[in-house]
Amino acid sequence: MKQNILPAIRLTLVCMVFFMGIYSLVVLAGAQLAPGKGKGETVVVNNKVVGWKLLGQKFTDDKYFWSRPSAVDYNAAGSGGSNKGPTNPDYLQQVKDRIDSFLVHNPGVDKKNIPSDLVTASGAGLDPHISVQGAYVQVKRISATRNIPEEKIKALVDQHVEKPLLGLFGTEKVNVLKLNIDLDNLK
Repeated sequence: MKQNILPAIRLTLVCMVFFMGIYSLVVLAGAQLAPGKGKGETVVVNNKVVGWKLLGQKFTDDKYFWSRPSAVDYNAAGSGGSNKGPTNPDYLQQVKDRIDSFLVHNPGVDKKNIPSDLVTASGAGLDPHISVQGAYVQVKRISATRNIPEEKIKALVDQHVEKPLLGLFGTEKVNVLKLNIDLDNLK
């Protein structure tokens, strides 16, 4: 028994030193090379941090583009989905309520033209992007609320379209926070 315990204790100590010390320092050093030095990329307006590039925020005012719904109310400390399947009656009611709310705030939009990303939460509940279609379907409401021509707002959306990684991975998307910041600056 003694021949098994001592190697196990030594291995435990070596692993503790490596994973709690050396590995942690290597990860910390790598994070210092990333944008934001491992703290995330912040979005700054007028020398004030207004959000993070890769973290969704809640926009409900009619004069702004709305974000994708969040199952965790955009709380990064508790990111996650709802764990409700697509046939769950509570989930279906929640999606129906989101559709009804969207239609109330966007008169003239046909139910079939509402992109799914505007009524369903993402897996983490923190998605900062919406689809290009999700942005376009909101243009009429924002144009009417802000009294800005639709063409001008569509052009702004076009400027914020992010292409897929290497042109292959993912879909075109729009960062809602950046779009809304530039929308506030639109004359």
